[in-house]
Amino acid sequence: MTDTTDRPAAEPEMGASRRILILISAMLSVALYFSSILVASTVLPQMQGSFSATPDEVSWTMTFNILATAIAMPMTGWLTARFGRSTVMIWSTGIFTVSTALCGFATSLEEMILWRIAQGAAGAPCVPLAQTILLDTFPPRQHRMVLGVYGMGVVLGPIIGPTIGGYLAEILNWRWAFFLLIPVGVAATLGLSATLPADRGRGPVYLSWIGFILLSVALGGLQLALSRGQRLDWLESMEIRVTLFISVVAFYLFLAHSLTSRRPFLDLRLLLDRNYSLGLALIAIFGMLNFVPMVLLPPLMRIYMGYPDVLVGQVVGARGIGGLLGFFAVIFLSRLDPRVSVGAGFVLQFIAGLWLMRIDLNVTPFELAMNGITQGLSAGIIVVALSLVTFANIPRERMPEATAMFHLLRNIGASLFISICVAEVVRSTGTNYAVLSELISPYNRTLALPWAAGPFDMSSPSSLARLSGEISRQAAMIAHLNAFGLFTAAAAASFPLALLLRNARKPAG
Repeated sequence: MTDTTDRPAAEPEMGASRRILILISAMLSVALYFSSILVASTVLPQMQGSFSATPDEVSWTMTFNILATAIAMPMTGWLTARFGRSTVMIWSTGIFTVSTALCGFATSLEEMILWRIAQGAAGAPCVPLAQTILLDTFPPRQHRMVLGVYGMGVVLGPIIGPTIGGYLAEILNWRWAFFLLIPVGVAATLGLSATLPADRGRGPVYLSWIGFILLSVALGGLQLALSRGQRLDWLESMEIRVTLFISVVAFYLFLAHSLTSRRPFLDLRLLLDRNYSLGLALIAIFGMLNFVPMVLLPPLMRIYMGYPDVLVGQVVGARGIGGLLGFFAVIFLSRLDPRVSVGAGFVLQFIAGLWLMRIDLNVTPFELAMNGITQGLSAGIIVVALSLVTFANIPRERMPEATAMFHLLRNIGASLFISICVAEVVRSTGTNYAVLSELISPYNRTLALPWAAGPFDMSSPSSLARLSGEISRQAAMIAHLNAFGLFTAAAAASFPLALLLRNARKPAG
């Protein structure tokens, strides 16, 4: 991994107006990245219908986007050293904008997945570079104010994006939810091009391509197996067996290379630090919890509860409101031991999971929005506090590698857990439908009671069709509750790990 600590200093002659434009442009770039995730989740049901895809297939547009971000983000240091920070930031934002436009023009599921992968890979450097650029652009005395404004702007994007995107999807179609982001991307790209000081990379620099390729193959193979396993009957399929074999071999070779190479792609010796290794486990769990509801809830609301797209967008956007509240909560919680904040954040996720396990098809949009606010609040608290604890004992010169692995584990946890939960929904829906439909029989004496059958009459084909549709709805609801149970179990698993963290203000003993 490349060290990027020798960052160029800000130009001394840079005026206040130029600094403000850099702040606005960087804020737009990162807000664009986070908004795209929520906007895509808002229109998942419409995309599923447009591409005639199954629920697990349309979820690939989320999982492979997150996985591409995970794989590409550790390359940020190498790209910056090779081409320069400003060049990487401008090109990443520009390519991300073009990929977003191509997502809107996609005519097939395969094409959409391809452009979502490009979107994730292009957007990966934007998040770590934006903050670094701002810290170098403004003097130290203004850092707190600048990061506050920057954080506020980034949080507002995920509120506004899904809300407007859902409205456009309702009155036009899902493509306009992506087209909505294009002007923001163009403005960010032009603003960065016009204001960022020119810099150059150091020329050819070392990157462990062997480690990068092995890790990419291992993660890509595992993700593909989890995404297609339910449809292909898991290990009964030769494709799944071969894919898993390749993934396991690639991961073994990656570990061997990382432990024996002088300059590995990721230095695993960092795991010897207790807080850092625990922090990686916790950020992986956080990734699992942070994205799964955004994939599961929109199709449930749109297909089985009958919510219009505009309402789905508002519910998804409520997570951004929670993130905004979390931004303010962190200001007050910063005086406490970060371990307390980490624990409190995961407790909120656990509460949100229990809450979701109790909903039914009659749940109100307000209740789902409040649940989303709870999730967003917990996310805003966890990320800041967990970052403080995780990197407390990491030397400055090792920070590029350490942060790369941190973000890598967060995105891997998200993409893999999404696939697991979606597979459970598909499996459980079919099983529940079979079990429930067995009870619909003329020989079931309970159905002979006047109030038992309700509005359904089994004497006509049309009534039987309506009854079959209702059974499908109930089977899907039970399947989603099972997935929310996995969500809650993952949140509960974080508690013992959080208790093992050491105080960030004290050196490791």
